[in-house]
Amino acid sequence: MICQRCKKNEASYKLMIPVNGKYVQTWLCETCHWELSGELEFKQNNDLWTALFGDGESRAKTCPVCGTRYTDYERTGLLGCASCYDVFKEELLPSIRRIQGKVRHVGKQGVNNDEHGLHRKLKTLQEELEAAMREKRYAEAGNLNRLINDVIKQLYGGQDDE
Repeated sequence: MICQRCKKNEASYKLMIPVNGKYVQTWLCETCHWELSGELEFKQNNDLWTALFGDGESRAKTCPVCGTRYTDYERTGLLGCASCYDVFKEELLPSIRRIQGKVRHVGKQGVNNDEHGLHRKLKTLQEELEAAMREKRYAEAGNLNRLINDVIKQLYGGQDDE
């Protein structure tokens, strides 16, 4: 019998590999046997085995909302809609973990977390300054103006204009 992988050498190894719950029999030459056993480590549903023996169940999955198939995702790298993440969750998690290191989104934090607080403080001080000017409380307005300048210096590094 000839090797089913390279189709050149005489097959001397018979392998029974579980693929999607069924055992598939394949005959390999000594070279192909050692190459595959080293690469695959005999894992079920390995991509190389799936490529050799046909589509698995996950490749036949289709999103009921947009109609995107898992094979479409493999080809393009794009999902069709938000439901695709739920439909293809089992297939996507290993890739996401490999690429990003985690599968849980923790958000992004800015360099200066206090900047938002300073902007709020600046807005509040400006509103108080306007109220003090309308009510003709000029001494208080002067103090508020100095506080506003201090906040602006903290935000923009000494630049008083926006």
